[in-house]
Amino acid sequence: MRTKYNRVLLKLSGESLMGAQHYGIDPVRLGEYARQIADIAAAGVQVAIVIGGGNIFRGMQGAAKGFDRVKGDQMGMLATTINSLALSSALEAIGQPAKVFTAINMHPVGEHYSKWRAIEAMKGGAVAILAGGTGNPFFTTDTGAALRGVEVEADVMLKGTRVDGVYTADPEKDPTATKFTEITYDEVYTRGLKVMDLTATALCKENHLPIIVFDMDTPGNLAKVMAGDPIGTLVY
Repeated sequence: MRTKYNRVLLKLSGESLMGAQHYGIDPVRLGEYARQIADIAAAGVQVAIVIGGGNIFRGMQGAAKGFDRVKGDQMGMLATTINSLALSSALEAIGQPAKVFTAINMHPVGEHYSKWRAIEAMKGGAVAILAGGTGNPFFTTDTGAALRGVEVEADVMLKGTRVDGVYTADPEKDPTATKFTEITYDEVYTRGLKVMDLTATALCKENHLPIIVFDMDTPGNLAKVMAGDPIGTLVY
């Protein structure tokens, strides 16, 4: 497989891990993700991954139900760690080494995150799974992914979603919505498009980290993005 990028930060949605279920982790979807990731790692791509926790618990939803926001966000960090452990297990089951790093010290669940240790793991052929967001409340996993992508010097952030790119409106609600092939960070902001939260988008812009938004739920799409095929939307 020819690849356009050497090192990537893959951001996965926790909700996508539900698959056909309404909660938790669908083993079929988890296995599909693991195979796609293992395929690009086998081609020599260095892969770091950040997964959301919305399939288990989302801090903002908890706050809306009366939870203390800080505690709610900490519960969300734990949800991302559960997902990270599940993905590492699925990868190792098919022979792809993986290592979980956590933003807060959670030994022996995972190694406390360090940029240099994560890069060392990737250079050694392991997938580095970066759990716990930024380790701080009030920051989303999108912001965590942007931060980690910049820190580990990724060539690009790949945002795997259930839609095939960025649209003028929500394509699931508006049949007239049209898809962008590419769009600037500033245009995302001025149009109010829900690509990522503003903090994450600003962090990517300031550090010149391009984002590709694509449909991760279609097997083979990750390899196509890595090959430079024009699927998804480039945000630059």
